[in-house]
Amino acid sequence: MHYKPEVFVGVIAEKTIRKVMLRIIPLIFLLYIVAFLDRINISFASLTMNRELAIGSEQYGLLVGIFFVGYFLFEIPSNVLLHRIGARIWIARILITWGIVAVLTGFASSAHQLYALRFALGVAEAGFAPGMLLYLTYWFPQKDRARAVGFYLSGMPIATILGAPMSGLILDHVHWVGLSSWRWLLILEGAPAVMLGAVTYFLLPDRPEQARFLAAEERSWLCTTLRAEETATQTTGNRTAVSALKSPRVWVLAGVYFGILVGLYAFNFFAPQLVKAVANGISNSRVGFLVMIPSLFGLAAMVIISKRSDRTGERRLHVAIPIIAAGMSLVLLSVTTSLVLTLALLCLTGIGVYGFFGPFWALPSKFLTGYAAASGLALINACGNLAGFVGPYTIGSIAQRTGNPYAGLALAGCTMLAAAALLLRKVRADQ
Repeated sequence: MHYKPEVFVGVIAEKTIRKVMLRIIPLIFLLYIVAFLDRINISFASLTMNRELAIGSEQYGLLVGIFFVGYFLFEIPSNVLLHRIGARIWIARILITWGIVAVLTGFASSAHQLYALRFALGVAEAGFAPGMLLYLTYWFPQKDRARAVGFYLSGMPIATILGAPMSGLILDHVHWVGLSSWRWLLILEGAPAVMLGAVTYFLLPDRPEQARFLAAEERSWLCTTLRAEETATQTTGNRTAVSALKSPRVWVLAGVYFGILVGLYAFNFFAPQLVKAVANGISNSRVGFLVMIPSLFGLAAMVIISKRSDRTGERRLHVAIPIIAAGMSLVLLSVTTSLVLTLALLCLTGIGVYGFFGPFWALPSKFLTGYAAASGLALINACGNLAGFVGPYTIGSIAQRTGNPYAGLALAGCTMLAAAALLLRKVRADQ
């Protein structure tokens, strides 16, 4: 079959992106499921761990948040090293070290030991999430990037969809060799990271130039397209790490991301306790299955919103509208004690806190490239991780004083609404 030149290029482009999607996305998607599960499984462990170790609400908030302090401090250096050393080696190193620390967390015998191990877990995992976002810029042109990011980050709700019922079942049924079930939860869910580290070293390709799974003309088209976009970005955007850290646009997006992730981590770390509180004596296994439902809605929203954003080329409203919906839902959680209404509001929150990701992470790559992308993406993500400390600790402190987390959740919802306002006011519609 003979094609016109422009049609031939279109066919090559479509085949290439499809091959890259099939080769790259499934592996990093699996890695992100494991990463997010190891990050949030403390929320299920808390259903029995807090009582055994006499951990109060404020201590629990600090325990959740201290992970993000370690992550925040080492995130930018880790991302710069990934750009210099290569994704295959550096991501494998991250996986193996965080898996070891995650398993050790299951042997902690006091809150202070948990603080130290959760901080170490953050240090070990630092750079993974922004590193994967940077890695996707090596493989996907602008017009396909939100969809790629959306598919990759769909590992976040799927981690809850799979992990919530699994965690509940472990808590109710696994008490081997005299160890408490929450310990087995942390051990069993941490071990896969070590094994996947070895898999990553052998299977994750660094750059398109070395992609043996692409035909010569496919590899040539992809490399040429990505170089052309990089050249255009260098002309109008930022190239160096220092220029990215000085960029007002980077700091605006960092502020927006901070506000959104206060709400995201409020949802992730307090949903099991909210459901348990309004469901009157149900088992941990049933809590796990109920907590799974909002993430199913979030997963669907993530895929649909990312695809629509790529199709229309619009990013800003595809971020703002979901987070406004999620922010309002968190505020409204305080007015109900009904399980059905609580789940409905959590579902709307899930749609918002997961649906925005693909369009959001397509924004910075429009003006960042090279080391600027490595440091800029890491800075934005680092501010999100700082929210992972501020949000849970603040909610835990408020819950300690008021006897419930609802005022803290409402505050988290307000930060999401403020993030939407900042985005709409400071980010141009053409970004």
